[in-house]
Amino acid sequence: MTGWEALAVAVAGCAAGAINAVVGSGTLVTFPVLLATGLPPVTASVSNTLGLVPGNVSGAVGYRRELAGQRGLVLRLLPASALGALTGAVLLLTLPAAAFEAVVPVLVGLAVVLVALQPLLTRRLAARHGEPGTTPRGWRLAGLVAGAYATGSYGGYFAASQGVLQVGVFGLLLAEPLQRLNALKNVLSAAVNAVAAVAYVVVATDRVDWTAAGLVAGGSVVGGMVGARYGRRLPAAVLRTAIVVLGCVAIGVLVTR
Repeated sequence: MTGWEALAVAVAGCAAGAINAVVGSGTLVTFPVLLATGLPPVTASVSNTLGLVPGNVSGAVGYRRELAGQRGLVLRLLPASALGALTGAVLLLTLPAAAFEAVVPVLVGLAVVLVALQPLLTRRLAARHGEPGTTPRGWRLAGLVAGAYATGSYGGYFAASQGVLQVGVFGLLLAEPLQRLNALKNVLSAAVNAVAAVAYVVVATDRVDWTAAGLVAGGSVVGGMVGARYGRRLPAAVLRTAIVVLGCVAIGVLVTR
């Protein structure tokens, strides 16, 4: 990797960290840059996931105030997210890429629709949601656990737009403002990427480019802090628009690449 390539990867990591903290889909920035440096697709994906973990953590810390009252929910969803991450990691390392990637644009498209329609759907389901800040139970909790596992599996395989999917799914079942959903998304995304990264290192160390992962990690930490600082101040309408736009860009990239 040349000096200019290393700089490009670090800058991409910074941008991805900020995007992940605010929206999710930072992989759409780093993954193409890693491919451009000559890394094979699986190596680029594995190294990217490993490198984005510190940025996910810094973004989650930046949103800690929005996590108030969600501790019980986080503890219930973390195991499902972790198990999903392991499932996705196994898929990435054992199945042909085309077998799973064919479904990815459809999943991202569904997530974009869910995020766009969330205000309407939330009003329709308000009677069933309960009060904001309360831990869901019964069918809603079961749906959230299933959603955490499904989005964790997606994230363990290909992290792009994982956050869009999480916000879309969780927004249907939780009576929470978008920024609080974003905080929940940041914690679960950090867990998914961390578990997947550990699985990659243990099972497929030869597929990790440590230089690339380190450059992405350094940039993503800075980006995560910056994104959390300013992204958490965005109005819900602006944040929702950003999620929808970036999700549509993600679909275009995934379909044409």
